[in-house]
Amino acid sequence: MIFNKIISYLTFRKQSGSKGNLNLRMMHGMNRISILVFAFALCVILYRFILK
Repeated sequence: MIFNKIISYLTFRKQSGSKGNLNLRMMHGMNRISILVFAFALCVILYRFILK
């Protein structure tokens, strides 16, 4: 259940009952970008840790 919400949040699917204004949508967009950058950095750190 929680994984479905995370996947729908990251894939820009509209969740039921979420109308929101422009500021709220921009905030959610920035949150998505920060989550993706964090996941990428975590992958790079793990990749470097495993190879050394």
